Amino acid sequence: MKVTEKILSQLPGDVLGGLRRGDRVLTGLREGSTAVPVAVTESSESLDTLDWDVVICGGTLGIVIGCALAVRGLRVAILERGVLQGREQEWNVSRKELEVLLELNLLREEELEQAIVTEYNPARVSFATGSEVWVRDILNIGIDPVYLLETLKQRFLASGGKLFENTPFQEAVVHTDGVRVNQEFSTRLLLDVMGHFSPMAKQVRQGKKPDALCVVVGTCAEGFPENPTGDLLLSFTPLENQCQYFWEAFPAKDGRTTYLFTYMDAHPQAMGLEAMFEEYFRLLPEYQGVTLDQLTFKRALFGFFPSYRQSPLKTPWNRILPVGDASGSQSPLSFGGFGAMLRHLKRLTLGIEEALQTEQLSAKALSLLQPYQPSLSVTWLFQKAMSVGINQKIAPHQINQLLSAVFQEMQGLGEGVLKPFLQDVVQFSGLTKSLLKTNLSHPGVVIKVIPQVGFMSLLDWMVHYVNLGVYSILFSLSPMLENWIKTLPSSSQYYWHRRIDAWKYGSGADYSD
Repeated sequence: MKVTEKILSQLPGDVLGGLRRGDRVLTGLREGSTAVPVAVTESSESLDTLDWDVVICGGTLGIVIGCALAVRGLRVAILERGVLQGREQEWNVSRKELEVLLELNLLREEELEQAIVTEYNPARVSFATGSEVWVRDILNIGIDPVYLLETLKQRFLASGGKLFENTPFQEAVVHTDGVRVNQEFSTRLLLDVMGHFSPMAKQVRQGKKPDALCVVVGTCAEGFPENPTGDLLLSFTPLENQCQYFWEAFPAKDGRTTYLFTYMDAHPQAMGLEAMFEEYFRLLPEYQGVTLDQLTFKRALFGFFPSYRQSPLKTPWNRILPVGDASGSQSPLSFGGFGAMLRHLKRLTLGIEEALQTEQLSAKALSLLQPYQPSLSVTWLFQKAMSVGINQKIAPHQINQLLSAVFQEMQGLGEGVLKPFLQDVVQFSGLTKSLLKTNLSHPGVVIKVIPQVGFMSLLDWMVHYVNLGVYSILFSLSPMLENWIKTLPSSSQYYWHRRIDAWKYGSGADYSD
């Protein structure tokens, strides 16, 4: 019996079965054999009545945006396929990211503090053969999803929202004046918050294979040596199985959480989840200085996260807006989820409210709420530099050497450069300084990356890099537009507000320490 089978079969629930089901889904995605659903159709008829301003499909993260909209007085319904409840495993974020929950009046101070179950400092970034970089206050807060989602649920209901549990999304029909969902719910606007594998997103993508995947496995366990610090990004092995292995580790309320993840393309022969778990259990003792029999495993964690270059997702339908992972608006370097939702929560809340107030609900108008962001697009080259094709040949420590050089230079430039990048925010000034210093200090390391990523990928990146600079300039000039925008019709104001949001987030100017 393999180590993975032995350990996962001892955990509550059918964890091993879930892992293998996940592998079958991953295989179908890689082979392009996943069925394309017809989730959305259109009708030229109008609806007699519209019961809701917003219907949200997908409650786990939908409750966050749903609560924000309900608090502002909108009529909101949430459809959740099961019971809306959080998982046992904490969500790790930075404290600054949580402030939006207070700002939008979703939580009180004491509720937010109760939701925080772990807090640690500092965290490490380290690569084999390189020096360690230590940072503070990044992803160092562990949130209890069970408490958080229950508190948001009660706030949502108290604000007039309606929650329909055990009500999976089945279909949506877009009419001229609204959307009918499941032949029962009629709404002015439908939000798709069903994640990477939303049937609506699948219909738009039409079976297209992802351009990249992040595969992640891990556990929460007791028995580790006492360690109040964490790891944000760590590698201690060379390239193995055409994968560069990266690790994360955090103190948890009932042990220590450790993740192993890697970036790859969607080649059918690339490593799957179960094989990745075997590597995790093989390397975990060396990584954490323990033997497996010293550990008491509480939970197993696994998943894969697809990324598409054609993102954020543009739907062809009026009155439907993908939000969160369903929109593909997260960086190819990150897992998306809760952290990405928090980052865009205020922008989306105010933008959706304005779209409804001004009837800007066409596909074109709604696409402005999920705009092109060069700060995210430039990270595609970084993802490419951290992965290797199934038949590609590079030196075993090439990725480690590159990352070690880059982070060494960012550390020298200070926290103003290092901390945004570690929170998935790329800014023109910091990126330019880091690239210049790395090229000057480590030219031999940098030159090896060009054949690895490919010349065409480098040219494509240059376009996004230039746009990152342009967006930075445009956002810096945007305060001069404020008085002029106030003189415009409401529909034009909506347009300009969305453009300024795009410049702000597209340049990474939304980041604040």
